[in-house]
Amino acid sequence: MSHTESMDMDSSACSTHMLWNWDTIGSCFLADSWQIQNEGMMAATCIGVFLLAIMLELVRRVGKEYEQFILRQFQQHVNSRTAMSRLEDDCCSDGPRTGSQTVTFRATLIQQLIRSFIHAVAFGIAYILMLIAMAFNGYVIIVIIIGAGFGKFFCDWMTQKVVVGVPASLLTKGLEGTEEATMCCG
Repeated sequence: MSHTESMDMDSSACSTHMLWNWDTIGSCFLADSWQIQNEGMMAATCIGVFLLAIMLELVRRVGKEYEQFILRQFQQHVNSRTAMSRLEDDCCSDGPRTGSQTVTFRATLIQQLIRSFIHAVAFGIAYILMLIAMAFNGYVIIVIIIGAGFGKFFCDWMTQKVVVGVPASLLTKGLEGTEEATMCCG
């Protein structure tokens, strides 16, 4: 094998770094098959990674919305059962019931499977983004950060019901939409 042949073989090899880099042509992400061969491929990679980061925030939002949905369903069920119970008790009791009751909600098997599936999809997307970021390519890391910001802005607009006349210290407990930035450790 001559020196020129080995140079030709090396030009098609992936350029991987364990240090911060701004490489475009020759960079590889996730596998040898995802090798950047021109500027258009790098632009397509950046656009795809940007959309993947937005998709992660969308899946996280879907998970939160689903959990709120099943809680609302349960609350409606409890309210209707309580109303029926009060109607039955009104005819036979001496006075109204006093005190509050606590009811524990536990997701059904199907609900828990759906919650787990949504979590697994979000976890998988987050893992893929982390592996892509491990190429330490500055362009791609910046695109991931910008995509996560856009995703949070468009997919997770915070709305909160505010109860008037209740001390603020009671309202901050259980504030929705204020969780950790990542789901890896909680």
